[in-house]
Amino acid sequence: MLSVIIPTLDAAPTLAATLERLGAADEILVVDGGSTDDSAAIAERHGGRFIRTPQGRGAQLAAGAEAARGDWLLFLHADTIPGRLWREAVAAHAAAAPGQAACFRFRLADRAWQARWVERAVAARVRLLALPYGDQGLLVPRALYDEVGGYRPLPLMEDVDLVRRIGRRRLVLLDETASTSSTRWRRDGWARRSARNLFCLALYRLGMSPARLLRFYGGAA
Repeated sequence: MLSVIIPTLDAAPTLAATLERLGAADEILVVDGGSTDDSAAIAERHGGRFIRTPQGRGAQLAAGAEAARGDWLLFLHADTIPGRLWREAVAAHAAAAPGQAACFRFRLADRAWQARWVERAVAARVRLLALPYGDQGLLVPRALYDEVGGYRPLPLMEDVDLVRRIGRRRLVLLDETASTSSTRWRRDGWARRSARNLFCLALYRLGMSPARLLRFYGGAA
């Protein structure tokens, strides 16, 4: 059984398209951190369970995992849409590597040449550091999720924290993409956004706390 867990905060502009693509999931949990938009109505309209929690993506993801009934958990951002064959890719992975986590290949939903540059940079990060971010989706068997301690209630870098505990040897790149909205890159600037994310990761790995990173960068990662 596959449970998809989506953290939201005023995600109405992108949530509907994501939920429409997830129709093949056994269970969908939309874990909301205090939205004032139509996120609840959108979730219910698409068959999702809407759960309210305190704001904070790490805490929201942890609450979703706790409420989920599946033996496989797919953590997905509200502005990320898996490819059309996503369920087949998940099923193939579950059959071939039942004890390993996985992520999708990163794509940006944008035709700009800068988007291709960002995609190549992300692919290099995943290949060299084995560090996918949450906008690639993270598929984890429940047993492995419990073994490593699950999501911690971090305000930032919650995905990096979990992936590092899973480890390179237990992480597979799926043969399917997930397309993420390019809004943040267009708003902040392609190069500036990417550089800020990389700098934020470097500071975190050097020991800066997620809470302090959040104060400095306002959720840059």
